[in-house]
Amino acid sequence: MKRLVATLSAAAALLLLSAPLALATVTGEGLYGETNDRVITYAGFIVIAFFPLFIFVMTLIQGRLDKRKEARKAATKAQTSGGGW
Repeated sequence: MKRLVATLSAAAALLLLSAPLALATVTGEGLYGETNDRVITYAGFIVIAFFPLFIFVMTLIQGRLDKRKEARKAATKAQTSGGGW
């Protein structure tokens, strides 16, 4: 429990200390520079493309892991079933 409290308080302190960095300057420009409609549109397209790709990759990984799990279960079953010599 003490470790959880220490971790949460360290994370909160990190977020509070890094918050001023995220704020824009007096001119309205952030860390990236001038933000216009083109930048916002491209950022939106990146977000739209990210989620289907992320789901696709995670589905492939899960399928591969399921195949490995089924192969391991079949090997264990064949080893313990007494079929053979």
